[in-house]
Amino acid sequence: MSKSDDPKKTIKIENVVASTAIGTTLDLPKITAQLEGADYNKARFPGVVYRTKNPKTAALIFGSGKIVCTGAKSIDDVHNGLKKVFNELRDMNIEVMDNPTIIVQNIVASADLGTVLNLNAIAIGLGLENIEYEPEQFPGLVYRLKEPKVVMLLFGSGKLVVTGGKKTADADAAVDKIMEELDGLGLI
Repeated sequence: MSKSDDPKKTIKIENVVASTAIGTTLDLPKITAQLEGADYNKARFPGVVYRTKNPKTAALIFGSGKIVCTGAKSIDDVHNGLKKVFNELRDMNIEVMDNPTIIVQNIVASADLGTVLNLNAIAIGLGLENIEYEPEQFPGLVYRLKEPKVVMLLFGSGKLVVTGGKKTADADAAVDKIMEELDGLGLI
């Protein structure tokens, strides 16, 4: 791999999960009846699933007033998707607090290191205390980083997944760190 290739340019946010609470309890059957496209099957899942189209997100609305947003491709999409949900609820005369706090719980990102990886050598080189690698069970190597506090899945193809981040910069930092470590071990 030439040094001009920058794996950070391949980083793509796949999913942002965030939570919020609107400050009031909710009547989920009533919401389902009034909110077009809402899905509620108490036997299958304890909340209402409501999908927004632009941005494309899914809001999981619980009777406690807690809402989880998933499927967003950016933090902005989380905020915009939840804003739509808040407005839909307000249109149904449901009291939603002004500016509910939205907390990012998890960001999943993918990237491509642009080179084939020898996962056996990486597992040995990085040390077993932060690594899980059982190719018979799962084709990827699981690497738990302390800083940033994320979990990285490395695949022999050179592709990777970073999960557990709280901000988009965590994926950048994780890719920098793995590149630095693999370079230091002479594995890329």
